[in-house]
Amino acid sequence: MKTKQNLRNPLRDLTQENISAGLLAAIFGCVATSLIIINSGAQAGLTDGQIVSWLFSCWFFGGCIGVYLAWKTGQPISGAWSIPAAVMLGGTLGHFPFEEAVGAYFMAGAMVFVLGITGLVNRIIRLIPMPIIMAMIAGALMRFATGIMGGVSDLPLIAGATVATYFCSLALLPRVTPIIPALAVGLSLFFVFGEAAPVATAAQFQLPGFYMPAFSFEAFIAISLPVAILVVGAENAQATGVLMSEGYKPPVNTMTTLSGIGGMIACFFGAHNANIAGPMTAICSSEVAGSEKEKRYVASIICGLICLTFGILSSYAISFIKLVPLALIATVAGLAMINVLLQSLQLAFTTEKKASFQLGAFTAFVVALSGVSFLNITAPFWALVAGLVITLITEKQQFKQLLVPQTP
Repeated sequence: MKTKQNLRNPLRDLTQENISAGLLAAIFGCVATSLIIINSGAQAGLTDGQIVSWLFSCWFFGGCIGVYLAWKTGQPISGAWSIPAAVMLGGTLGHFPFEEAVGAYFMAGAMVFVLGITGLVNRIIRLIPMPIIMAMIAGALMRFATGIMGGVSDLPLIAGATVATYFCSLALLPRVTPIIPALAVGLSLFFVFGEAAPVATAAQFQLPGFYMPAFSFEAFIAISLPVAILVVGAENAQATGVLMSEGYKPPVNTMTTLSGIGGMIACFFGAHNANIAGPMTAICSSEVAGSEKEKRYVASIICGLICLTFGILSSYAISFIKLVPLALIATVAGLAMINVLLQSLQLAFTTEKKASFQLGAFTAFVVALSGVSFLNITAPFWALVAGLVITLITEKQQFKQLLVPQTP
């Protein structure tokens, strides 16, 4: 599939589908996941200024990465930050001075940068059988599908009408991307019937802080190693797998290198990293962004522009984030993931009796689906490890064939 053009014009390639997909990915990211940073920062005892700076740095530099990569490659690659790493830091940051945390972030970014610039990540990805990667993607993203029912449970009328609109649109409006009317109905019903919490105080603009790093071995072990592994093994691996499942050839080394640079820059403003965003890339690369794959990159550009703007205005955003119904966002995000999940499952599993890597794929799917976490490293990474181990035990010969260089 051709993804490079001599002259790429996002304005010419705008469609209602890629606009809505970019908007949906940004709403999901900026609203739903920013609460994780706010909660982790409060749990670690950070000041409001430090939390605002953390939000600014993640979204601004992550958005810049997404805009640049999408425009440069013509592929729907979105940028943001590592959600599982932010969750982990809620229980870790309080044990270190903030300057040492900043230093640990820098070291994590440096490690990711080295993995990308040397090409080691691309070599590792080639050694992982495709069914295992696709099964990991399906397991990791399945929580979005189950989030549909959680949303319906919390908001029966609003989320239920959103789901009904989605499937009715599939049947009655085949030329319209069903997520568009579903999102429109959901938001309209919320503004009519929903109850928003009042904003307690007037928001004021705050400039991000600038923090100099300090380095310690303890922070390296507790923060740097887990963050680097999560960036490469969770977010970037998810994004790579999703793009491959949609027929793209993602620039793995470039994605990893820029994630490392993003981490090294973002740390000076108090953020743990700025890297490729797995779930947001999944939304922008799916059929939600339109049937013309060569135009889906625009969705990631739109998403990135919204994210970096959100970062600049993050001091205002904190006061208003909780006004948006998270149950509705979870429902819409789950609906947007349906095609991605179906495609991942189809590529991971087959009905052929002698198909290779099926047991390893099943193991990867179950581990990713479980959401387990060991050593502060979340399920997607362990899913790949477990899938590979089972494959080496049960299908050693088939795995050895991956090591044989393929002739063009």
